[in-house]
Amino acid sequence: MAGAVGTERSPVSVILLTIITIGIYGLYWQYATFKELKDYAGEGVGGAVGLILAIFIGIVNWFLLPSEVANLFKRDGQEPPVSGVTGFWLLLPLIGFIIWVIKIQGHLNEFWSSHEGAPAVQG
Repeated sequence: MAGAVGTERSPVSVILLTIITIGIYGLYWQYATFKELKDYAGEGVGGAVGLILAIFIGIVNWFLLPSEVANLFKRDGQEPPVSGVTGFWLLLPLIGFIIWVIKIQGHLNEFWSSHEGAPAVQG
């Protein structure tokens, strides 16, 4: 059975806060997103491991985060709108980061809102 749904976040807010805080909010966002994915599905790396990967070998999360979002959709019987390949957007300076966040957080928002019967995870 699925756990509590995650928090919907504005992709624009995630992008702006990450830029304003020189990446600190981006680390929090990755932690919170990995935690929510694991809390909901019971699978995945979870928040602590996601944060450690983000700090020490961040490139792994470029591909791991969209892959875990894809698995969330697959387990729900839906066609995944993102995949590990989505990480390649980050090879484009700045615009790639914007596209990556919009794709990941945007599709997560759609997923969470379609499953909002469960209480939201506080992040």
